[in-house]
Amino acid sequence: MKFIGIDLGWSSGKSGLCCLQYSDKKLKILDLDCILEIEDILNWIDNFTPLLTPALIAVDAPTIIPNQTGTRLPDKLTHKYFGRYHAGCYPANLNRPFAQKTVNFGMSLAAKGFIHAPTIEPQQPGRFQIEVYPHPAIVNLFGLEKILKYKKGKLADRKSELLKLHQYITNILTTLEPTLEISENFLDTENINSIATLKITEDKLDSLICAYIGAYWWYWGQAKNLVLGDDTTGYIVVPERLAPLRGSQKSKASA
Repeated sequence: MKFIGIDLGWSSGKSGLCCLQYSDKKLKILDLDCILEIEDILNWIDNFTPLLTPALIAVDAPTIIPNQTGTRLPDKLTHKYFGRYHAGCYPANLNRPFAQKTVNFGMSLAAKGFIHAPTIEPQQPGRFQIEVYPHPAIVNLFGLEKILKYKKGKLADRKSELLKLHQYITNILTTLEPTLEISENFLDTENINSIATLKITEDKLDSLICAYIGAYWWYWGQAKNLVLGDDTTGYIVVPERLAPLRGSQKSKASA
């Protein structure tokens, strides 16, 4: 089984891409890349998941947008459950300039046999796609009290936060189940000396998080994941928090 993570460029800029292979009870990185054009991204997917290859694609982008205006249910739910960690997501509707691109991308995946999987039977092969959002996943998988703020700010501050993410991936995802098998130098972080080089590293790490969320969803299903919304409203899959939250209750948050 393969797991593809896509940090999709919603309007412009490159998309981060990651491919993980699950074998011998471990996840191994097959590729980390950044690609600009949608056609090239789809060709990259075809190269790693030819027709009938079992795979799950986890996309950080709203691929189901039923509402013409306002905010989708899953977007509202990220603010409800993760707003305290600054992990609420950007609202999506069909009037947004990115909407056609992200919805069409999901439809392109469906045309390749990747069906939406807001519910799943764990550890069964197939071709699936889900929507994910790295920030709440990072908070939950790594037991953080707020997001890592590597998206905005001065280069030095963003780099510091991004290096924390790199370290959490190396130290924690290698201990969870399913286990990610990587080395500390799996990605060059020594040469982040500009916004451009930081953005490339950021996109690749985000895509790796997306791919791992996909693997975690496939491996555990709803036993250890939250599903914010459904395939009618749009949905976002988030791993459950590994350490209990004070004063909170577990919820599948579908309404």
